[in-house]
Amino acid sequence: MNLENQVHQSKASPTSFYPLHHAALMRVIVLSSGGKDSCYSVWWALMKGWDVAGIVTINITGDDSMMFQVPATSIAGLQASSGGIPWLQIDVSGDENTEITELESNLKQIIEGENIPVPDQNWTKQEISTIFNYRLNLTEPIAKLVPKKNIDAIVTGALRSDYQKTRIEQMAQRLGVKSFCPLWHHNSVNHMRDLVHHGFELLFSSVSCDGLDQNWIGKTLDRNNLKELELLAKQHRFSIDGEGGEFETTVLKSPWMNKKISINGDTVWSGQRGHLLIRDVTFAE
Repeated sequence: MNLENQVHQSKASPTSFYPLHHAALMRVIVLSSGGKDSCYSVWWALMKGWDVAGIVTINITGDDSMMFQVPATSIAGLQASSGGIPWLQIDVSGDENTEITELESNLKQIIEGENIPVPDQNWTKQEISTIFNYRLNLTEPIAKLVPKKNIDAIVTGALRSDYQKTRIEQMAQRLGVKSFCPLWHHNSVNHMRDLVHHGFELLFSSVSCDGLDQNWIGKTLDRNNLKELELLAKQHRFSIDGEGGEFETTVLKSPWMNKKISINGDTVWSGQRGHLLIRDVTFAE
């Protein structure tokens, strides 16, 4: 049974699709940019009945990256907090020749765990102030992912990038863990429809293709504008799931999050592409 058939069985309780007595309990981390595909992969791991030990976000310190999303990735920390999942941000240069090695080096301690119990920790106010470059009204603590028990696998939201998938798999092999890409080669239209159907609230944090203008920046995807997006994708021949870099998304609400995130910001537009410059973020009441 494929994932699309599984998720259509229920909307309210993702773990019910995979009864625990049928699932091999694994302890996993999910690489998440805070976008639609990585957030869906968190849900997938929870549906499997697995222990999601933490969410790991790659923060690109350079101008761009061949592998990882750049804008608005720190929102993943708030998503993790809303879902009660520990979070870790790892700084990576974005250099094509070194970024996967940098990530691997930082993940090694988390993957291998510790031989002694490590107390739970939260991100401090000082740490948060250096990570989040916008006003943040934090009503819930953000738990820090620290080395504890060994990690069994890495889960990612790769859709069709062989470049990304291959490098993550090779890194996982070197680290001695499994790699899972649950959305690999999913039908792009069905994927976007599933996201909306199952209550994922997506905000367009950047656009960079013909057919998507500045009015899409900061827009939340719903059933009505999904139809518009489908028509534009056909007309301008871009990937409706954004896998070709046409747009980036930030998830404000999902089935595994207990609170919705609220974002205020300004549109930055260059004439052909643009992004949302985030000003304020909080948990919506």
